[in-house]
Amino acid sequence: MPDVRHDTDQNRFAADVEGGTAELRYQRRDGALVFVHTFVPEPSRGQDVGEALVEAGLAYARENKLGVVAQCPYVAHYVETHPEAQDLVA
Repeated sequence: MPDVRHDTDQNRFAADVEGGTAELRYQRRDGALVFVHTFVPEPSRGQDVGEALVEAGLAYARENKLGVVAQCPYVAHYVETHPEAQDLVA
């Protein structure tokens, strides 16, 4: 799994991976994180990088008592298939 960092200046969770920077972009709105886009460079796809980004974002939301809005299809699918994350949905 990549080392995911929270880049608050750019509203994203990011990881340096083969091919560049993977990221999960968000907006902060009304006590929630709105996850809007996940990107993983082509050479790093299929290596659970996106999952690591989403897990970091959800952990941050949980630790900070924030809800989650999954506008990004990847995040929406993750939340739908991981019951332990569904209580975060705003």
